[in-house]
Amino acid sequence: MVSSLFPFLGQHVDKMAFVHSAYSESNNHSTALFKLNCGLPRMGFPSVGAWVTYGLGSPNRNLPGFVVMSDPQGRGLPKAHAANWTAGFLPGVYQGTHLKPQGQAIDNLVLPDSLTTAAQRNQLDFLRDANAEHRSQQPAEDALNARIESYELAYRMQSAAPEALDVDSEPDHVKQLYGFGEKQSEPFGRQCLTARRLVERGVRFVQIYSGGTDNQRSWDGHHDILGNHTQFAGETDQPVAGLLADLDQRGLLNETLVIWCGEFGRLPVAQKAQKPGRDHNPHCLSLWMAGGGIRGGVTYGESDELGYKAVVDRVHVNDIHATILHQLGIEHTQLTYRHNGRDYRLTDVGGKVLKAVVA
Repeated sequence: MVSSLFPFLGQHVDKMAFVHSAYSESNNHSTALFKLNCGLPRMGFPSVGAWVTYGLGSPNRNLPGFVVMSDPQGRGLPKAHAANWTAGFLPGVYQGTHLKPQGQAIDNLVLPDSLTTAAQRNQLDFLRDANAEHRSQQPAEDALNARIESYELAYRMQSAAPEALDVDSEPDHVKQLYGFGEKQSEPFGRQCLTARRLVERGVRFVQIYSGGTDNQRSWDGHHDILGNHTQFAGETDQPVAGLLADLDQRGLLNETLVIWCGEFGRLPVAQKAQKPGRDHNPHCLSLWMAGGGIRGGVTYGESDELGYKAVVDRVHVNDIHATILHQLGIEHTQLTYRHNGRDYRLTDVGGKVLKAVVA
């Protein structure tokens, strides 16, 4: 069953595994986002993308391993901002690189006319030597190592990133697939097409946010949930469907895991407002996965008859993370990092792989 708000995604249910019995523990956006993105409902812990790039690295040395894109309509960052893609206590090099949704995606990506490539290389070589001497006096300072590496990565990105981010070079039929030419869908479509180009070039983990900080400027329909969801579904439906179709036609979908998920669901009762809305419900939410070895055309789990609580085959956020890591070839109990005398992992002390949705 697919809502009429998603006519394009509805054409791809044969590729998707729907989970209708997921649940979390927090009723507030920030803590629920921390739980979904970092495995624990408080800040300071590594995000999924950081764990994945720490465990697997990145095939492309000239681009970040973990890239994040926020709302393309200028509505701001998600609640809790960059803490959603932090490296936490992992080395800082694994933190997500945020692409600005408007203007130049990354500051100083284009070399100024006053600086030649040779002169810049000389500057970086001098800086590297000075930093190396400083680092020898601070051997345990992980943040320093990350800052030093960031200079070299930034230099390499000046040659690789402009080409990777150039979505306008794509053929017209590809751009139309993502909703280009439609005022509502093109901004998010540009981000989805950028994601495909990054994945194609070896970026390990890409995360895209729809909606900003304020309630009605994100998928948070406390007031007029029909208008709210109609707007945001209209912005994202064709672009994400286009991403699935494009990955599939390029032979990339089998090796690329695509996940659509929010931090919690909505209550099955109306919230009083001028136009009725729905409040937060961490006790039950739906999500879908596609590609990356996921079985298509299946559903897993059920809520109660009202849609309030997950009751059949309940799926904790730790289980979602365990399944993501499993599909990427990582045993989630073995991906650990010692911090403050304890071995931490993304799934904490829980997590089971959802084998029913694995092909």
